Amino acid sequence: MTKAREIMTADATCIGAQETVLEAAKKMTQLGVGALPICGTDEKLKGMLTDRDIVVKVLGVGKDPGSVKAGDLAQGEAVPIGADDDAQEILRTMSAHQVRRLPVIDGHTLVGIVAFADVARALPDAKVGDLLQAVSQD
Repeated sequence: MTKAREIMTADATCIGAQETVLEAAKKMTQLGVGALPICGTDEKLKGMLTDRDIVVKVLGVGKDPGSVKAGDLAQGEAVPIGADDDAQEILRTMSAHQVRRLPVIDGHTLVGIVAFADVARALPDAKVGDLLQAVSQD
């Protein structure tokens, strides 16, 4: 069975919880990504920050992205997947939490990101269709 470490995008870059949303947006632009894991000063995963979060929760409500901290947008527990978790667990986790990206950890260390696109490339079409339906529900 396919493991997360086999399909993930390695070398995920964190945004520090104390860094601003403006810094996060610049980092997303430089890296060409739409999401960044949020890491605390202890290097532990605190959540995920998406470009949509920036637009809806900061810009859309008139907040200053230069003063809002990335960590302020981390809601609840981060939803990671283990590097050795199999594709079924990836599908279950994405579906259950209705997310399109999962940080991949090995122990407590962030080692990559599994995005919906990674899953689509690695798994049979029927399973991908089921996942798309699950994560697209409002």
